[in-house]
Amino acid sequence: MPKATSFYKTIVLSAMTAGCLLFQTCRPAAALSQASATALVAAARQQIDVTVIYDPAYVKLNYPGGDIPAERGVCTDVIIRACRSALQLDLQKAIHEDMRRNFKKYPGRWGLKKPDPNIDHRRVPNLQTYFIRYARHFKPTLDAAAYLPGDLVTCTLPGNLPHIMLVSDSKNETGGPLVIHNIGQGAREEDCLFTFPLTGHYRLK
Repeated sequence: MPKATSFYKTIVLSAMTAGCLLFQTCRPAAALSQASATALVAAARQQIDVTVIYDPAYVKLNYPGGDIPAERGVCTDVIIRACRSALQLDLQKAIHEDMRRNFKKYPGRWGLKKPDPNIDHRRVPNLQTYFIRYARHFKPTLDAAAYLPGDLVTCTLPGNLPHIMLVSDSKNETGGPLVIHNIGQGAREEDCLFTFPLTGHYRLK
């Protein structure tokens, strides 16, 4: 009887261990640590007075790690550069690899028949698709408390133009967070989180 008890105990413990491993594998990845979020904001802020030109031109890039000259860029380049510097996350490579496997899950508005690592990651709708698939995402709200430093927020500018911003750790006089972005005059830190209609709110894992 003791042997049988020991045998069943082993089976139960094995099942519990397997269940724990399964739970650990399936549960969502943790959000960015405060240190990582702080580093992400700092990496975005370092682009201010460096990226001074808004330039949406198509450019053939190296892959992976490709970038246009630092003095130029668009809103997505602020996010791409910050993620590379602070998190060692190369969105050019990550999005290209995901698009190679799941091309039809990404927007087809540009008429492409295959991924293009020169431009895919520099398009806001593609970033939104990637973040929905691999980051935490929330319904946009006008509650300033819902936004943490390092969060990514998308909106629509006049002319139906998609835009992306990074939530800063600096706040305005009422406690609302500022954002770091390039909306046409280079990288800047500004109080305009709620200036335009919001379309997405994301938090990297």
